[in-house]
Amino acid sequence: MLQTRIFGFSIALLNDMNGLVENEEPRDEAGEHRRLMEQEPDSGWTLWLTGLSGAGKSSLACEIVKRLHFKGLSVELLDGDLVRETLSKGLGFSKEDRNTNVRRIGFVANLLSRNGVCTIVAAISPYRTTRDAVRADHDSSRFVEVYVECSLDTLIARDVKGLYRKALDGVISNFTGVSDPYEPPKRADIVVHTDQQTIEESTRRILDWLERNGYLPQDPGLDSYQVPARIEFNNPSDLNTPEHEGNFLGQQS
Repeated sequence: MLQTRIFGFSIALLNDMNGLVENEEPRDEAGEHRRLMEQEPDSGWTLWLTGLSGAGKSSLACEIVKRLHFKGLSVELLDGDLVRETLSKGLGFSKEDRNTNVRRIGFVANLLSRNGVCTIVAAISPYRTTRDAVRADHDSSRFVEVYVECSLDTLIARDVKGLYRKALDGVISNFTGVSDPYEPPKRADIVVHTDQQTIEESTRRILDWLERNGYLPQDPGLDSYQVPARIEFNNPSDLNTPEHEGNFLGQQS
């Protein structure tokens, strides 16, 4: 049975030896990185899914992780809500605290990705400048931003807990996309429209992009990353439809 490892990184990843070697000639880091990507198309990178609560980020992330696990790749899932319960426990939902949470997720994702792990992040991450700062902290070719776009009408219709309606009625404050801002990416690497596409279609679009751009080994056939039905997979938590990002009133990544 396949198990997703969530936020389970080794302390060994903290051992960054860059810059500790003295008297070393300057390196052509850009050239080295290009050669690395050419030689190791399955080496580490960060796939960052951003979008409003209920857009389908966690559902997509779990589907992608499942398929990469099946192909034998080293993969980790960093879910915004679960990170809030651990690494970011105690943070509130001011702009400063939201940004701190996102930067912490980005820091861990960077450690994982530069140590060969395919790192999938699912977090609302509402502020564009903070997401751009996380990208800047990564090697530029190791960070892929996915905008999980969904119309507000669809989000309200999907919201079985009525959180959007409560936010619109003023019952919930600081709710991203209603009473708190969400700044969509201006130049996302990938855009999926989950109000128009199924999870399967959106997943396929993301995996196709990763294959075409050298982040995944290319396999022949459309279903190269399809998991057989007999393979079981444990999601990181009970994912109530459409996802679990809004389980706490007004508390979002």
